[in-house]
Amino acid sequence: EVQLVESGGGLVQPGGSLRLSCAASGFTLDNYAMSWVRQAPGKGLEWVSAISWIGGTYYAESMKARFTISRDNAKNTLYLQMNSLKSEDTAVYYCARHKTGTIVDYWGQGTQVTVSS
Repeated sequence: EVQLVESGGGLVQPGGSLRLSCAASGFTLDNYAMSWVRQAPGKGLEWVSAISWIGGTYYAESMKARFTISRDNAKNTLYLQMNSLKSEDTAVYYCARHKTGTIVDYWGQGTQVTVSS
């Protein structure tokens, strides 16, 4: 059974950092492209970052200089390092597995990130 379990969210002050984790089970992480997607309160889903199965990384323009996506194949875990956090980064963050191309077939349950003083 495929499962994605996010963790690492929480309350952080503006300018702070958080590292989100997404523990994958039921499949081998580096056989798939993976994404982080977020949903701010009252808004739709927003793509944040992706990593291809061969390790190429991609970012939404507004996060490119502040966020870093990575994975640990030995731990079968995906990460999102978020630095210089802003209030507008407040959202539920989801990890997602790509079946093919941009088509997502599995989502995690999400982890809440709140950036506030």
